[in-house]
Amino acid sequence: MRIRKNFVDSFPESAGYGSYDEFPMLAPETDPQIHVSKNHLPQPFYLICGKDSVLAQLSGKATVHMKHHEVISQSTKPGDFLYVPAGTPHMIEPDGPGIYHRYKARDAGLEGVAWYCSNCTKEVYREVWDSAVELPQNAYHRITSAFNSTPSMRLCKSCGTEHLPADLTGISWKEVAEDLAAVPPK
Repeated sequence: MRIRKNFVDSFPESAGYGSYDEFPMLAPETDPQIHVSKNHLPQPFYLICGKDSVLAQLSGKATVHMKHHEVISQSTKPGDFLYVPAGTPHMIEPDGPGIYHRYKARDAGLEGVAWYCSNCTKEVYREVWDSAVELPQNAYHRITSAFNSTPSMRLCKSCGTEHLPADLTGISWKEVAEDLAAVPPK
């Protein structure tokens, strides 16, 4: 079981994390909370946070793609911070292995995931949940599993393109959710 602490050194700590784990690193009462992920493949969906968040690239390089925002994409390198306004769908595409932090409100409120058509760029599927009711990692796992196993969810209603299932290689959302559920927040 992973343990949340008052202080962490993200580089050695990140060895036990997988892509897009979004594991909250600090003591549960800390606000904003820092979430860590060690990524090596593109994020399998666009994440939508109901409140503002900030991404910090600790190692590696990536491009963050955004929808419905004046910035379409932003390259990041170690030391870069990227502000993501509330409600902005965004997806991280690493250029090789890297570690990042996501700073987000402890009580994050509504969150969502969405997929967009690679052919016509229209939204293919979106689902929103309340993070006070369902852990984000449980929602990521539940929704992406349904997306992967349901061809009609992957079908663009605008142009008819059927999208491939999301690549979940090295993603351990189920295990992260179990670790987080074992130690309830204060």
